[in-house]
Parts: sequence; C-alpha cells; structure tokens
Amino acid sequence: MEYPRGRFREREIDEAYFLLSMDMKTAINFSQGGVGITITKRTNRADRININRNIKAKEVRVIDPDGNQIGVIPTYKAIAVANDFGLDLVEISPNASPPVCKIMDYGRYKYERTKKKQEAKKKQTTFQLKEIKVRPKTGDHDLNTKINHIKKFIARKDKVKVTVIFRGREITLTQLGNQLLEKIVEETEEIAIVEQPPKFEGRTMVMVLAPKP
Repeated sequence: MEYPRGRFREREIDEAYFLLSMDMKTAINFSQGGVGITITKRTNRADRININRNIKAKEVRVIDPDGNQIGVIPTYKAIAVANDFGLDLVEISPNASPPVCKIMDYGRYKYERTKKKQEAKKKQTTFQLKEIKVRPKTGDHDLNTKINHIKKFIARKDKVKVTVIFRGREITLTQLGNQLLEKIVEETEEIAIVEQPPKFEGRTMVMVLAPKP
C-alpha cells in the first residue's frame, strides 16, 4: 500500500505507526500535504475500572449490593446476577485472586469516587512563600504599606517570610528589629499566626507568618 510522503520522510512514517502500538489514542489523517498525526493524552491504567463484559477474569468473587458475599462464580453468571438486580458488576479489587467484584450502580459509584478525589484535592494546601523585607529604621508609612502587602498575601493563603536586614552598624539595632516584627504580628493577628518566631540568619532577622487554619 502506497502512503503519501509529502513533508514526511519514511522514518517519520515509521515513527507514526510505532506510536499506534503504544497505549494512547492516536489518529493518523491523510491530507494533501502528507500525514497529520493527532495524539491525545495517554490513558492511566491505574484509573481504569472494568465493569460487566470488560472484566477479563473467567471467575470472580462477588459481593451483592448489601455487602454480602455471594462467593466465587463464573464471570458470565456474575454479570447475569447483576442484571437481575438492574445494576452493574464492578471490579473493585482486580489484583486479588480471583478478582473481587461488587454489584452496584456504576454511574453513582463513579460520581462518588470523583467527588472524593475533588474533596481530597481541596484539602491539599498549596501556597507560595512570599518575602517582605524591612530595615530596622523603616518609617511608619513604609511599614504600613508592607503590612498591607502581607495581609494580601495571607488572604491568598500564602505564607510570608518577613526579613529585617541589618547593614553595617545597624546590627546593634536588634531591639528595633524586634519591635518592627512585633508590630507586624499585632497588625496581622486576626488573619495570621507566627509559624516561625524571629531568629537570626547571618545579618538578618527572619520570621514566617502563615494563614490561620
């Protein structure tokens, strides 16, 4: 069979057909310019759930809709039992010997499974660590501006690293640095907690604020 070459060399066509053997949805479209390849996202085998006639095992251990064990029976009989209930036979433990299947409403099961994944994802806290730098002699106006920035970061559920920088003889002004940090804590106490108390790192004093849980 002759394939249109166009811009594709023979090696590229060979690679295109190699992709077809992989576990992904691949479409090859022949057009005037040659061969166009469309590849969609690889399917994740771990997320696959076999139901009804897609179950490969010849026999399975069956659990009825109420959670009672029916026992080990041929798969075709298990599918017939599920049909009698007006439900699906769902493979819930494919690696067991024999695989364990439960009779259930697969549509509802899939919905609840997706909902649990979404809830688990919401509970995962993702945040960025922002940094605000001040000097021991930072004036009230500049300090208030920086405190407003901190509040915005905290409102976005980000953590904030507040760094007091001491230069030259300013290292003797550690008390002023502490007072600045204390004021920042007081101004943000309604929305933030001190995750890391002030501590020295070289010629800087560092404190970390985090959103209140």
